[in-house]
Amino acid sequence: MKRPLHFAGPIFGLAAMLLAWSAHGNHAAAAPKSPPRAQCFRPADINGWRAAGEQTVYVRIGVKRIFRMQLFAPCPDIDWSERIGIEARGSPWICSGLDATIVSPSPIGPHRCPVTRLVELTPAEIAALPKKNLP
Repeated sequence: MKRPLHFAGPIFGLAAMLLAWSAHGNHAAAAPKSPPRAQCFRPADINGWRAAGEQTVYVRIGVKRIFRMQLFAPCPDIDWSERIGIEARGSPWICSGLDATIVSPSPIGPHRCPVTRLVELTPAEIAALPKKNLP
């Protein structure tokens, strides 16, 4: 007479968990000690902005950081506006283009312009920016 294997499921499950745990432990040891610099900011941290056409906005965070925001479509009058608003979506932090919407005032009411791409510029890219585009 054969005995049923009631303990086979839990034993195999435990073995799979131990194998996954040991693989994770080895992978974690190979990870870098310090995480890369976060490319996030809050709208309240913005010190200045400048539109470069109707689909690109540069924002200054602090003294040295500048981000380029690519808009989904042309945002009417943004290159003529004296002020804009930037709303964060989903959290108070903007870490990618999908996290932000630019609000540009106009005579017929505010335009809401979704951001699709957010890139923090390197010091070399900042130095290469034309002065008229510096926030």
